Parts: sequence; C-alpha cells; structure tokens
Amino acid sequence: MTSLLSPSLLPIFLLVASNVFMTFAWYGHLKYPTAPLALVVFTSWGIALMEYWLAIPANRIGHTVYSTAELKTMQEVITLVVFSVFSVFYLKEAFTWQHVAGFALIAGGATLIFKA
Repeated sequence: MTSLLSPSLLPIFLLVASNVFMTFAWYGHLKYPTAPLALVVFTSWGIALMEYWLAIPANRIGHTVYSTAELKTMQEVITLVVFSVFSVFYLKEAFTWQHVAGFALIAGGATLIFKA
C-alpha cells in the first residue's frame, strides 16, 4: 500500500482522477445540448473545482521526483486516454484508426520527454 502512495505513483493516480473530473466538466454537458448554458457553465465550474483539488497536489507531490515537463507530459497522455474512454463510453462516439494513429504519434513524442 505504501508503494501506491509513493511520490512517483501517487501523482499518476491523482492525475487520472483529476482528468476524469475535468473531462466531465469540459465535455459532459455535450450529452445535454438543450440544458441552459448558464447552468452548464456553473455545473462545469463546480466539477472543475474538484479537478483542481486533485491536480494541484498531484503536481506538488510529483515535482519531488519528476520535472515539470515530465508532469505535463504525463498529464497530456492521461488526458488522451481518459478522453478516449469517455468519448466512446459516455458520448457514444466512434474511435477510429485516425484517432489511434494521432494519439500514437503524440505518445511517441511524449516518450522523448522521458529519455535522458
């Protein structure tokens, strides 16, 4: 259990959780296109507040073992994975080979950040 709370793993778990909240804040309302815009904005803002409560500690803890470039790269890759799952299962959108290829290119670029 303590290894899951280590400064190298805990930020990853926190970033995954924060990205789930942020994805719902930014895109969850698309399932309800007739909802009043003001309600959508304020609801999204409240959801995003929860994201901040996870992302800020993730970055602060993670910065003890990762560079800011590494943290940002992790966050972007996690965002793509969370968004892909969200768009397929929540929004019922197709995930095409172009998505896979584009995300693979981004992931390939991300690996360069972690190379010494």
